Amino acid sequence: GINAEYGKQWYQRRVRGTEALPVDVSRLDMRVALIKTATRHPDADGLYLEEVEVGEEKPRQVISGLVKHIAIEEMQNRPCILLCNLKPAKMRGIMSHAMVMCASTPEKVEILAPPAGSKPGDKVTVEGYPATTMEQLNPKKKVFEGVQPDFLVSPEGHALYKGVPWKVNGEVITAPSMRGCGIK
Repeated sequence: GINAEYGKQWYQRRVRGTEALPVDVSRLDMRVALIKTATRHPDADGLYLEEVEVGEEKPRQVISGLVKHIAIEEMQNRPCILLCNLKPAKMRGIMSHAMVMCASTPEKVEILAPPAGSKPGDKVTVEGYPATTMEQLNPKKKVFEGVQPDFLVSPEGHALYKGVPWKVNGEVITAPSMRGCGIK
């Protein structure tokens, strides 16, 4: 009937709408966050289980493979940048609802530092790439995987996408000490 036809059109518009969106940083919902607490994952040596404040009603549970790189003491009350619209994923039996963004080489990993004065929930912006949508990313579409290779920490320590700095409230996001490396 008419409702079925309308439903189909609405669905196609929704699906096609996200299909038509560019695969660039505008699709990523990145925000300033605060890792309130981190403990060792009960079933995985290399993972931390974190409670992360991101300006929402309640903190998000996030799992990060940072045990080998960052001491547990340095994970407490730690400001960070959080990628918020990945599909939640189970990691060793526990759900993770976001990803902590880090400067990264095979040998070393550092949590990116939000600018001073920013607070949980503040949006990350990249000039020239206004946010298109905050939809949950479909893992099959590989949006993050398409964008991530263009992330870089500059020689000055700034987080960049295609050479353009990531900013919060007009201030640049930085890596504490790593330079000229990727971000993931």
